[in-house]
Amino acid sequence: MNKLIPLLTFLTILLFNTTVSLAQIQTRRLTLQDAIEIAKEQSPDALNSRQTFRASFWEYKSFKATYLPLFSLDATLPQFQRTISQQTDINTGQQVFVPQQYISSDANLSVSQRIGFTGGSVFISSGLEAVYNLTDSTTISSFLSTPVNIGLIQPIFQYNSYKWDRKIQPMKYSQSKQKFLEDVEQISITTSTYFFNLLNAQIELKIANTNLSNYDTLYRIAKGRYQLGKIAENDLLLLELQFLKAQAALENAKLSLDNALFRFKSFLRIKDTIPIMLLPPSKIDFFTVNPDEAVQLSQKNSSTFMDFQKRLLEAARDVNQARMSGRFDAELSAVVGLTKNASTLGAAYQNPLDQQQVSLGINIPIYDWGVARGRIKIAESQEEIVKNSVEQETIDFQRNVYLKVVQFNMQLIQVTIAAKSDTVAKKNFDVTKGRYLIGKMNSILDLNNAQIETDNAEKGYYQALETYWRSYYELRKLTLFDFRNNRPIQFNIADIQL
Repeated sequence: MNKLIPLLTFLTILLFNTTVSLAQIQTRRLTLQDAIEIAKEQSPDALNSRQTFRASFWEYKSFKATYLPLFSLDATLPQFQRTISQQTDINTGQQVFVPQQYISSDANLSVSQRIGFTGGSVFISSGLEAVYNLTDSTTISSFLSTPVNIGLIQPIFQYNSYKWDRKIQPMKYSQSKQKFLEDVEQISITTSTYFFNLLNAQIELKIANTNLSNYDTLYRIAKGRYQLGKIAENDLLLLELQFLKAQAALENAKLSLDNALFRFKSFLRIKDTIPIMLLPPSKIDFFTVNPDEAVQLSQKNSSTFMDFQKRLLEAARDVNQARMSGRFDAELSAVVGLTKNASTLGAAYQNPLDQQQVSLGINIPIYDWGVARGRIKIAESQEEIVKNSVEQETIDFQRNVYLKVVQFNMQLIQVTIAAKSDTVAKKNFDVTKGRYLIGKMNSILDLNNAQIETDNAEKGYYQALETYWRSYYELRKLTLFDFRNNRPIQFNIADIQL
């Protein structure tokens, strides 16, 4: 028997530790930073932001590919025709119908390269054509070779879209990278909203449970005092009413918690049923930010300012296009190379002859009744509208950044006051409740007011925490700068699986 006691004690301790461990495993405890990391990895907003950037990445990659040499092969292998066509008799000069039956084939291999700053293109090509005329008894072959052709196509006095694309497309890609970083910071903002909504719901449930317990105790004590004639009936009824309200508040708090938990898990795409317990941010390293520095950083890093510059460039491009289109323009085309025709394939490549082709096409509108001038004036008016809009939006954006910094710098005082108010309110309620329990306070109104102040102070503290973290991530989003660690928020393409 004496030997069994240590064994039973050991088994009891082991069972207790196992139960505690299972309880810990079955409850997921999350801090704000934990929730943000999960959201950045698997939330719908994170998935959409990555897909949006992927589209921008491949759009820019496709644009760059248009300035690389293009290799192409065109071929017809083969083409058979049996027709009766109208031809001119070489002896009589009369038109006659002649039956034809032949097989033809051709192939052309070419390499072309765009010239972005001029808007033209150069190419080099090599081709071969073959015709096999079929008769009742024989087959007559004919070959035409073009061993090499070098050509140039150059528009003159025309709108050059490639020149403008070389300015705008890289800017759009840079903007997409900054926009992705801002989307990530927006995920932090959204996550903090869901986090504190759920945290507030948990606090509401805790408060509701505490209030129900308090009013249950007070109501039972009050019934005894009423029977002894120490309190009036209206005080007893008032406590009963508060007890009933506490029961209703508890049920509402449970419903609110379920709703907040569903929204939180839905945004973070948490699919398991493990209970979640949020841990309030317990430590904050307060710091201040220079408003002017924040405005300068936003001008340097924000995708909004990049969008301003892009819109101005696009407006200038549209004006240039309106001025160049519908006016005097020309196009120069030049081709030099070698060619040879023969009845055999080998002979078609022996001693080829040189060939040249140069053409200059022009288009001179004589009078268009003001159509071109109207397009130019419309484009110029739109450019002025864009300039005015960008100027006003720049002022508004800078002002918004400045105000966000001022709001953030106020959070030290706000959180400190909220924390102190919470502590004072709880102490006041404990004192008021103690006085009521020992019979030194007969009015239930003071106790109700103390309880209300306590609840509001605790909620106010967590609201102050939410405002601080929301302001913090909003400031990061506007400036793309980590003021806590004094470093810019860098784009890393490795974070995105392309």
